[in-house]
Amino acid sequence: MNTDTIPEDGEPPAPSPVSPSALSSATEAAPASGQHAPDSPGATHIRSFVHRRGHITQGQRDALERLLAQWSIPYAARILDPASVFGRTAPTILEIGFGMGETTERIALDRPGDNFLGVEVFNAGVGSMLKRIEASGLQNVRIVQHDAVEVLRDMIAPSSLDGVHIYFPDPWPKKRHHKRRLIQPPFVALLASRVKPGGYVHCATDWEHYAQQMLEVLGAEPQLRNTADGYAPRPEFRPQTKFETRGLRLGHGVWDLMFKRAA
Repeated sequence: MNTDTIPEDGEPPAPSPVSPSALSSATEAAPASGQHAPDSPGATHIRSFVHRRGHITQGQRDALERLLAQWSIPYAARILDPASVFGRTAPTILEIGFGMGETTERIALDRPGDNFLGVEVFNAGVGSMLKRIEASGLQNVRIVQHDAVEVLRDMIAPSSLDGVHIYFPDPWPKKRHHKRRLIQPPFVALLASRVKPGGYVHCATDWEHYAQQMLEVLGAEPQLRNTADGYAPRPEFRPQTKFETRGLRLGHGVWDLMFKRAA
């Protein structure tokens, strides 16, 4: 995918690495590492990912070495202050599992007035996103390379997010692995508690059975309301990726779900 170039007047000034002061010491902050917040989905949780020895390009590796400290926020069991992290007060959108960052980059470019906090665990994806940030001159994206459940639980204040994007999470297609799927009732309850009243949760998947599970779980969460009668049309702000376009051409389905936090 072609990315936008840096403006003609030169590369925008890069912000300094995020300082520890961006992590608020407010009394509502989560307990120290090793402990769990009262609204935790449990003392332990089943991770929706498994670290495997995956391929990483030299370019991704170089980006991690050069850019990670500049654009990432270290995980810490303290509430994050978005205004300090992004250097401005603006709507904050959380994206869970941004993959190689293609969709995140395009949405962030189209919505410069919003802040995007991307959570991803895999080095290749983080390296790819860092390359996109640099190439496109993005100023409104930050990364946390850590487990999404723990980031939500420990770093995101209740009723603070304007939106959440969860696009094509691992479907764990084998029945014995369904317990590893991200969209489960305890996680959705935690997620909904972090969204502002009126804020949205937008999910998309190309696995019909997982789409059915998402619809059931999201629909059963009392803090959320479905904006559609079942599945939602793909909103204009979510670009159709090359992978998705190819799948649709082959007759594969894609299901979007758009829920809002109740007032």
